[in-house]
Amino acid sequence: MERRAVSSRSNRLIQGMARRLAATRVTPDQISAFSVVASLLAPLGLLAVGGPAGAVLAIAGIQLRLLANVLDGLVAVEGGKGSALGALYNEFPDRLADSIILVSIGHAAHSIELGWLCALLAALTAYVRVAGGALGQPQRFLGPMAKQHRMAVATVALALAACAPLAPSFPLDPAALRVGLIVIAVGSAWTCWTRTRAIAIGLAKPEAS
Repeated sequence: MERRAVSSRSNRLIQGMARRLAATRVTPDQISAFSVVASLLAPLGLLAVGGPAGAVLAIAGIQLRLLANVLDGLVAVEGGKGSALGALYNEFPDRLADSIILVSIGHAAHSIELGWLCALLAALTAYVRVAGGALGQPQRFLGPMAKQHRMAVATVALALAACAPLAPSFPLDPAALRVGLIVIAVGSAWTCWTRTRAIAIGLAKPEAS
């Protein structure tokens, strides 16, 4: 299975966590599924708690989700605990987590349609990548708005939105969240284009030779 290049895999702390997890009964598939549970902190924080405290909770969920995305691969490959269903668990929880987080931000920004658009485009970037693999091309994790970039923009937008209010109970600044969602939407659409173009170039090469 092709893997996304993630610099945090070389982080000693994360590698230590992966080794400890690999020594337990926890499976990589369970870690992948946990990323969905972690992403639920976004709607909990943004829709139930609200305010800067809710934004911090949502940011924590995003970072936990990303940590799970790194640990599942490390435990599977370096820990030798991969399963026949690994490729399935590597994809489906990611799509759910993306949608949960982005739609929640859309609700908090009072731009529900924009949140859903980001979720759709995020899923489409993954679809294009997997479609390339199905066509015999290498799966390309090209940007400029791959998963880690989407979550980075979401984190910054939430942090900026949380800084605007003067008290923990005040509403978040929806403008910062909307700008973040627009950046994610435009970047995701561009990512779909760059990945599709790379697939087309790869498919055309045999004909040109």
